Amino acid sequence: MNPKKINARMIKRFFPYLMKYKREMVSALLCGILGGATTVLMTYYTGRAVDTMIGKGKVDFSALFSLLLLLLSTLSVAVLSQWFVQLFGNKIAYASVASLRKDTFNHLNRLPLRYFDQTSHGNIMSRFTNDLDYVSEACVAVFNTLFSGMTIVVISLISMLWLNPVLTCVVLITTPILFFISWVVTRASQNQFSEQQKIVGEIAGFVSEVVGNQKIVKAFQYEEQAQSHFDELNEQLYVWGQKAQFSSSLTNPFSRFIDHLAYIFIGLVGGLLVLNGIGGVTIGVISSFTIYSSQFSKPFIDLSGITTQIQTALAGLERTFSILDEPEEVHDAPTARLLEHAQGEVRFEHVSFSYEQERPLIHDLNLAVSPGETVAIVGKTGAGKSTLVNLLMRFYEIGEGKILIDQVPINSYTRDTLRKAFGMVLQDTWLFDGTIRENLVFGNPTATDQEVKQAAKAARVHSFIEKLPQGYETIIGSAGVKISEGQRQLLTIARTMVSQPPMLILDEATSSVDTLTESKIQAAFLNMMKGRTSFVIAHRLATIREADIILVMDAGAIVEIGSHKELVQIKNGYYANLYNAQFVQEK
Repeated sequence: MNPKKINARMIKRFFPYLMKYKREMVSALLCGILGGATTVLMTYYTGRAVDTMIGKGKVDFSALFSLLLLLLSTLSVAVLSQWFVQLFGNKIAYASVASLRKDTFNHLNRLPLRYFDQTSHGNIMSRFTNDLDYVSEACVAVFNTLFSGMTIVVISLISMLWLNPVLTCVVLITTPILFFISWVVTRASQNQFSEQQKIVGEIAGFVSEVVGNQKIVKAFQYEEQAQSHFDELNEQLYVWGQKAQFSSSLTNPFSRFIDHLAYIFIGLVGGLLVLNGIGGVTIGVISSFTIYSSQFSKPFIDLSGITTQIQTALAGLERTFSILDEPEEVHDAPTARLLEHAQGEVRFEHVSFSYEQERPLIHDLNLAVSPGETVAIVGKTGAGKSTLVNLLMRFYEIGEGKILIDQVPINSYTRDTLRKAFGMVLQDTWLFDGTIRENLVFGNPTATDQEVKQAAKAARVHSFIEKLPQGYETIIGSAGVKISEGQRQLLTIARTMVSQPPMLILDEATSSVDTLTESKIQAAFLNMMKGRTSFVIAHRLATIREADIILVMDAGAIVEIGSHKELVQIKNGYYANLYNAQFVQEK
């Protein structure tokens, strides 16, 4: 797309955020007008002051003293006005960007899981930090230039026309050249700034990934490969950044060169007018004109000086608005019902699904689960075990068929109540920075202290918590106590127990705990799963022997189904081979 059209579209989309602060904009504009008018008036008084000094011994000190007092007064007003312009400009810039950041984050929370699976998390975070920070900084720079600068342009132009139209024409001839230079450079460098910000996002994503998995990087001696890939990205950033910065940096020196040429022509033409006594031009008028010329072109030069900031900000806006352009998760139908007091009957009827259209994963899957039954799902990696859970939770929409809970299709329920009906314990643990109690009551804020402690005891984590400095009020995370991965997993198990959901999903829930603790937690899980429909994904088959139904999946299809006793008796069966191989390894 044409960079000029992209820039116009980004500005148009960002403008409503600025207009939320009309009062501040009007105040800044009025202060800018006042500051611009007094700045131009100072120039006029400067010229008058020069004309009071006629020659040696011929200075009108009375008039000069009065003019100096006027200059001091107007200078005070100009400085004060500019301070208010900066104050209001900062408020508009940072508040509008904060509003955009809030809308973007709200929209991010409404995006389907597919977007997060396909987009680097570090890249997403870069848009909320680097990109939007560039936008606010550019807005501050533009507003500080714009509000007072445009007023100075208008008033200084009127003053120049009033003083001498001929010299004014000299100044105006150079102005289109300034605009032309800015337009050429902006057009040439905008794509380069877009590429620069894109690579910044890629670097943020890569660094986030490597730093977050540093143990694995070191364990597999991946440091050299990581360094090589980082160097490659860094080199790309250097190349594109150098191109962008070099192109945009041409604007300011060229603009200043043209501006200085204007000074020369003013001096040349003005001197000729003085020598020939044309138009009543005096040395003071030329002095004023030189300053007026500088004031007239200064806002344009200042804008050209922040071209880099503006283009980086526009590239950041483009990346930020790309999140807002992502389609949201399909909204609940107006007639969607609440899933309350779920009984736990689950049915899959002729379900088909694929992450990519050309690569089908699940085809014509059928399954019936009665209330309170425990369903274990086994199979090799990529068989579709976790996909089954994603479909059940409506993280992804099914392609064909339907899934029913209590004989009602899940897309007839609101997503919030559907997902609240399930308690999840995943292999990847997540705890936020806060107290242990705050983490445990995450899914059930009204839980009592007794309920929290009972769940912690059942998860075999109560004694560990009691030994911490502040017990359940101990802060964990980056700002508090660091805990092991196994302890984090025990806390997530306790959190699920506190929420007391009618149905459960356990995805490798004990992968990070030792064998002895695992056996104890299994007993706690069995108590928790009584009367609750549960789906258990496990690679260690010894943990699912007591399941009512065991599904053996391969390539998205159920290849075997039955109880543990039934499946191990199938000669050369898929489950029997898996179980015997694992049992022999364990022996």
